[in-house]
Amino acid sequence: MTTELTLPNSRSGVPASASVRPTGGRLTGIRTGPSLSRRQKAAIVVRLLLAEGASLPLADLPEPLQAELTTQMSQMRYVDRATLKSVIEEFANELDSIGLVFPGGLEGALSILGGVISADMAARLRKQAGMVWFNDPWESLASFEIDQLLPLLKRQSPEVGAVLLSKLKVAKAAEILGKLPGEKARRLTFAMSETADVDPDTVRRIGLSLAAELKAEPPRAFTTGAVARVGAILNVSASATRDEVLNGLSEDDAAFADEVRRAIFTFADIPDRIQPLDVPAVLRNVPQESLVIIVASVSSDTKDAVEFLLQNMSKRLAATLRDEAEEMGPIKTKVAEAAQTEVITAIRALVDSGEIQLVLAEEDE
Repeated sequence: MTTELTLPNSRSGVPASASVRPTGGRLTGIRTGPSLSRRQKAAIVVRLLLAEGASLPLADLPEPLQAELTTQMSQMRYVDRATLKSVIEEFANELDSIGLVFPGGLEGALSILGGVISADMAARLRKQAGMVWFNDPWESLASFEIDQLLPLLKRQSPEVGAVLLSKLKVAKAAEILGKLPGEKARRLTFAMSETADVDPDTVRRIGLSLAAELKAEPPRAFTTGAVARVGAILNVSASATRDEVLNGLSEDDAAFADEVRRAIFTFADIPDRIQPLDVPAVLRNVPQESLVIIVASVSSDTKDAVEFLLQNMSKRLAATLRDEAEEMGPIKTKVAEAAQTEVITAIRALVDSGEIQLVLAEEDE
């Protein structure tokens, strides 16, 4: 007995018609008679779409589903036209009936709600769900000192310890191994020979567990907080821009605006935020012509700051700046602010490098 099975076109890599003989009482093809499982239907849809040149993001599926789909496709051979038509119609009807699709998992939901819910709330939800690390928790674990990793390793099973050693740099792993008792070291090295087939998800879960035990923090995209970053930018912005931004922040988030105001300092704030002994270090990084402009353009707002700088630099330099400033004509506001910004920039560079520290601004009562 021979059963005729066909496909809609030859681009799928299968002849337009084929004959299949029963083997051992069953056919390797799929007929219209028996009902198909959803897994078989999915395999048929995927096969047809790939044959038509569609690009399917199957890699986004969980690995178990990818494996099931591959296994199902490996067990199938030919599908007749009636079966194919029925499956495609059912698939199209299901698509037409879908009104809205939500992303799978917490991370998908947070990606949609980005900018709608607060960053703190998103962080708490991720932490509650064990999703603190977006990438590899082993990056944080690798930064711990050997004295911190050694007690952790001693508490783990040989298999977990083997994974930990395998994820560390060779030099650090060797040093840790050398500090372990001989029997423990032998068990660990033997366990490492059995870690070749450990899947990535298991390794990641082990990393998350160990990182939680050490109370490690995930790598941050920014080493400083939002307040410090905004304050650093406004430090060197023109006064008109700075005032406009702060006024806008006050309308949107008054608490955040207040924190930014305490984080920034203007040229007029120099006497309150800079130590007198740090003035020479700051001025070494500012061109003398800019200092002359600052002295020549002194105003009621900058008078105290200019006098503070003059009193804490060498007397010879101060006298020179005063003399040259007297010879200058009127200074445009834009030119004066640019010279003041050079001083602020020099201060920020020294603070960032750790050479000087700002005096903390007094908070309101």
